[in-house]
Amino acid sequence: MSTYAKPEAALNQAEALINVGQKQDALQVLHDLITSKRHRAWQKILEKIMFKYVELCVDMRRGKFAKDGLIQYRIVCQQVNVTSLEEVIKHFMHLSTEKAEQARSQAQALEEALDVDDLEADKRPEDLMLSYVSGEKGKDRSDRELVTPWFKFLWETYRTVLEILRNNSKLEALYAMTAHRAFQFCKQYKRTTEFRRLCEIIRNHLLNLNKYRDQRDRPDLSSPESLQLYLDTRFEQLKVATDLQLWQEAFYSVEDIHGLMCMVKKTPKPSLLVVYYAKLTEIFWISSSHLYHAYAWFKLFTLQKTYNKNLSLKDLQLIASSVVLAALLVVPYDRSRSASHLELENEKDRNLRMANLIGFELDPKFDSREALSRSSLLSELVSKGVMSCATQEVKDLYNLLEHEFLPLDLASKVQPLLAKISKYGGKLASASSVPEVQLSRYIPALEKLVTLRVLQQVSEVYQMMRIESLSQMIPFFDFAVVEKISVEAVKHNFIAMKIDHMRGVVVFCNLGLESDGLRDHLTIFTQSLNKVRAMIYPPANKASKLGEMLAGLGEIVDKEHKRLLARKSIIEKRKEEHERQLIEMEREEESRRLKQQKITEEAEQKRLAAEFEHRKNQRILREIEERELEEAQALLEEAEKRSKKKGGKKPILEGEKVTKQTLMERALTEQLRERQEMEKKLQKLAKTMDYLERAKREEAAPLIDAAFQQRLEEEKVLHEREQQLEVELSRQRHDGDLREKYRLSRMLDNKNTFQERVLNRRRVEVDRRKVEREERISLIIKARKQEREAKRKKIFYIRTEEEKIKRLREEEEARKREEAEKRKKEEAERQAKLDELAEKQRQRERELDEKERLRKEAILGRSSDGVSKPFEPPVRTSEPGSAAPAAAAAAPTSGKYIPRHLRAKMEGAGVGGQSAPPQSEERWAGGTRPEQWGPSRRTDSSSQAPPEADRWGRPDDRSGPPSDRWRPGGGSRSSSTWSSSRPPR
Repeated sequence: MSTYAKPEAALNQAEALINVGQKQDALQVLHDLITSKRHRAWQKILEKIMFKYVELCVDMRRGKFAKDGLIQYRIVCQQVNVTSLEEVIKHFMHLSTEKAEQARSQAQALEEALDVDDLEADKRPEDLMLSYVSGEKGKDRSDRELVTPWFKFLWETYRTVLEILRNNSKLEALYAMTAHRAFQFCKQYKRTTEFRRLCEIIRNHLLNLNKYRDQRDRPDLSSPESLQLYLDTRFEQLKVATDLQLWQEAFYSVEDIHGLMCMVKKTPKPSLLVVYYAKLTEIFWISSSHLYHAYAWFKLFTLQKTYNKNLSLKDLQLIASSVVLAALLVVPYDRSRSASHLELENEKDRNLRMANLIGFELDPKFDSREALSRSSLLSELVSKGVMSCATQEVKDLYNLLEHEFLPLDLASKVQPLLAKISKYGGKLASASSVPEVQLSRYIPALEKLVTLRVLQQVSEVYQMMRIESLSQMIPFFDFAVVEKISVEAVKHNFIAMKIDHMRGVVVFCNLGLESDGLRDHLTIFTQSLNKVRAMIYPPANKASKLGEMLAGLGEIVDKEHKRLLARKSIIEKRKEEHERQLIEMEREEESRRLKQQKITEEAEQKRLAAEFEHRKNQRILREIEERELEEAQALLEEAEKRSKKKGGKKPILEGEKVTKQTLMERALTEQLRERQEMEKKLQKLAKTMDYLERAKREEAAPLIDAAFQQRLEEEKVLHEREQQLEVELSRQRHDGDLREKYRLSRMLDNKNTFQERVLNRRRVEVDRRKVEREERISLIIKARKQEREAKRKKIFYIRTEEEKIKRLREEEEARKREEAEKRKKEEAERQAKLDELAEKQRQRERELDEKERLRKEAILGRSSDGVSKPFEPPVRTSEPGSAAPAAAAAAPTSGKYIPRHLRAKMEGAGVGGQSAPPQSEERWAGGTRPEQWGPSRRTDSSSQAPPEADRWGRPDDRSGPPSDRWRPGGGSRSSSTWSSSRPPR
């Protein structure tokens, strides 16, 4: 990273790099300078560097570089000159907006340009192919290539600026302006996703502002200016959300506004509240929350009537009619009657939340459904006089639906009223903040309400009615729609009715009796069954009370034991809870003490700051007094000089006490006296000049009149002479024009003939060129058709060849896979055969080992028999297999001691009498002999032949673990090789 002693050097280096086209290097040079710790003191040149830096960032669309540089520049000028940061940020946003607009206008110009090469087709072939492949139009492609990158950069610019200004109290106005411009950007270009992100960003900024209250430059929401800026931002967010029809974000914006009002405990201006409730009416109408919609209209009516002094009677009637109709169209039954306890709790919380948003304070201990309900709203409208402000049709409709009982004529009387009400509406002239009121949107819901009222009143009069008669009484809907409405009403226990389609009648029931029967019939049935069981199976005689008590005594003891254990655990838990509470109280006490200590320290700091400020003010006052005294002394000296020049006496007597006030009074008196003398002199001079000027004008007046009369005579003579000359010239010009006309009239026929000949020649030339143009166009069309045909054939040939090559490649790969699978299968079969042969070989070797083991056991058994009976000759058998069991039976225990001289004889007999075993059996013998035979037998194993190689070409390096067969408990075969102890027969 290059370092510069002065910022001007870096700026000159960057401009030189820009001139040669190396913008990236220039940007890096400026970035290194801005992020360097060497230049952290603000200078005027740094502002120029930042202007150049943001211009490069915008040209190259480097948002991260711009953000980094602005953050570093904020650190530099936060406490020194924050206005410079504001200017740089405004310049940055202006450049980004300008580039985005240029890209947008360029894309529109590109789309509107008429560049048609093919006169037969409306679009070019490449445009058609692109539209078929990508599925998008030319405008979409141009927007993606030109407009979208700049729009992304502009959006990143807004995010960067908001992030930099989010906790700066000195730039709150710029923060609000940036937020408004970002909202307008989202509104203008229909950027709904970016609008949601923007709302979330601003919401997080406010949360962090409340979370970290100890920041140095954080905005103070308690000040009216900051609060107004934040409220204006939130209301702009609400307006844009409703314009984009993002009703979820609009509701979140309403919650943000309400939270901000609750946070600062201040009520906004009535104009803002009108916008707030107007948007609430739209949100609740879209969400079909008719009750909250009516309450919002009621609050809006109250605000308009209270604060809008220019509200006309017509607009007031229209708003009042909207309030009454919104209250009437709320369904007259409770939807939560059959809801669960959890749903009721959720509904209660929802009502509390909505009541807080609308502005109605509710007590959460009581049922909020009774506070926010249709009946309470209608009664409040009557008591507050809203009903008297509505139109006559709305009043009549209210009386018919709420107070009249006309089961047969209700719909017929309501229908003309609805027709008249639907014609009311329009924009309010005296209430611009209120949206356009259209009463016709309430008509479908009112027709549904009329249907419910008709069904309710008919159910009180009739028990049964034909479906045709009921359909005639309700002309608004078909009977299928009436059936759906009645099902909803029956579900919420508003009416009790049944529809019998087989008989074509509607049966109305008694709501109270039917509900009682449904509630108690299972209980009555259970009691009857209990009585019948008691009659059929009478209870047996009861046993004695003592027997019952003794029988259940063990159970009682167990229960009491369990109760005591449970009580013990409860006591332990209570002790733990008490200890936890004590610890919590100690922790709270400690936190309270720390808080009090912090408050004391803050008070001490405030006292020290106040004392410092007081000393500072005293010092300033002393300096002001000294400066005033010096000024008064200077005035006095000037007065003395002037008095000396005039030869007057001194202004201060000898021995008089001189004070600052005295000096100032004397100086002011002297100045006033001098000013009065100067004014007198000026008045005298003005009078003299006035007399002199008057005398001059009296002498000059007759001379001026005489000169004027002489001038008039001269100009009159001159005018008459020029007029005669002009008349003579006009007469001469007229005569010349007549002669010229006579001369040219003889050439008129020739001129017409020449004109006709020229026109005919040009007409022939035009026809010829038209024919040539049509022929040239037909040749161009034919050539392009041939070119397209050749291109299509070429593409078809290339695709055919590619498919052929691909098919051959796939066949080759399939063949290679088959060969690999075949080789793998053959290898597996060969390996299986090899494993089988190896297993057979191992089985054969194990059989040979077993035979060798049996032979050795037979030899050892016969040797031990000879030692115990020395005088008996050894019994030999012809078959080694039969001798082995006999030797094994006659042998003593395997752990018997054999003397050394007998062992030597046995070894000599074995070496001389029996041949060596075959090498195939010796191969599987162990590597060591038993320890009890001593070291003298090691030559036997060393005299054996080395093991032969494995039949598969591998040397046999297998050796069993060392073991001692002849020790007690030994179970493995011997580790040494024995010679035969039997002499050959």
